[in-house]
Amino acid sequence: MFEKKGTVGAAVSPANRKDRGVTRRRLLKGAAAAGAVLAAPAIVRRSALASSGEINIIMWSDYLPESFVTAFTKKTGIKMNFTGIGSNEELLNKLKATKGAGFDICSPTNNRSLQWQPLDLLQPYDMKRIPIDKVNPAMAKIGETAWNFGGVSWIPHIWGTEGMAWRTDLFTPAGEFPSYGDVWDEANAGKTMGRGHSMMLGAGLSLERKGELEPGSMWAAYSGEDKMKEVWGKVTDYCVKRKPNIKLLWNDADTQKNGLMNEGVIVGQTWDGPPLALKTQGEPVMYRAPVEGAMAWVDGMALPKGAANIDQVYAFIECCYDPELAGTAIKTHGYNSPVLGADKYAGEVYAKNFADAYPGNALSNLNPWPAEPQCYADLRTEFVNKFLNA
Repeated sequence: MFEKKGTVGAAVSPANRKDRGVTRRRLLKGAAAAGAVLAAPAIVRRSALASSGEINIIMWSDYLPESFVTAFTKKTGIKMNFTGIGSNEELLNKLKATKGAGFDICSPTNNRSLQWQPLDLLQPYDMKRIPIDKVNPAMAKIGETAWNFGGVSWIPHIWGTEGMAWRTDLFTPAGEFPSYGDVWDEANAGKTMGRGHSMMLGAGLSLERKGELEPGSMWAAYSGEDKMKEVWGKVTDYCVKRKPNIKLLWNDADTQKNGLMNEGVIVGQTWDGPPLALKTQGEPVMYRAPVEGAMAWVDGMALPKGAANIDQVYAFIECCYDPELAGTAIKTHGYNSPVLGADKYAGEVYAKNFADAYPGNALSNLNPWPAEPQCYADLRTEFVNKFLNA
């Protein structure tokens, strides 16, 4: 059996689907009252902000816009050395290769805790040096539960979803909400894009909605190896047959943007940030949660075992948890912040984009990505490779 524990937390849990009044403000502010049970007021070393030196960060490629980097350096005097990544697999492989050395901060996604725990690549934070009371308590709790490896080894940084993006001048969804199935539809053949493993998951959710898979099959596949093989075998056959319909396979934010603007893609399964960044720039692009429900995740900040610049790490975290700096960052990259009050600094365009992305009951219909043990990930890789090599 695959062990299943830990999701993105109460903020986006399946239980919330019953609450049709969920809003972004309630996601972030409604949980704030529970903050006292998670942590006492944090004590932050102000001397860290006066320090100099460097910090080596390995993080998702578009999470640190120039506005944040400039503000961080001005405030702290710390030089930031940044290595961008496009997948959890890339991040994990880099840290395994160095045995946790070479980087001071890394950014695993919340559902990968079962893969990190046995590797001994991380060290616990000194939580007295982190203003954890400034973030959504439900998301902070993920570190206390799923990422407690002898102490909290993960704290939230950015949250978002994977759903559907399209060119508004070239594609129109069939209804208010698009569908994951639009990527595979013959009507859009040769003009779609997605990422291997998640677009296959999206295909499965679309098949469930159409009655071609039993309801709940894609999440039931996490329960054990036999169920995984049964469900993903069917999905892989479906995707292999329709692979010629796919124009582009992406693995980072820039490839998604380029696909929509320069590669003839009219609709694709994407992260929320890249298309919303294009939309903010005035491009004819829309992002929206699909009818099957967007896939929700929280990317965090973790402390590698070989981190060398510890004071600089806590200075960086303090800046990340500053509502104004966090709000300015999400205004640029299009994702969302767990920092309470960050949305006040993100501007009206960000608020409109958020409302466009999650209209109606979309927030209460989110699909939190379950925790993935390595055996599940290994099996999935076999099916994805079968699709990619077809």
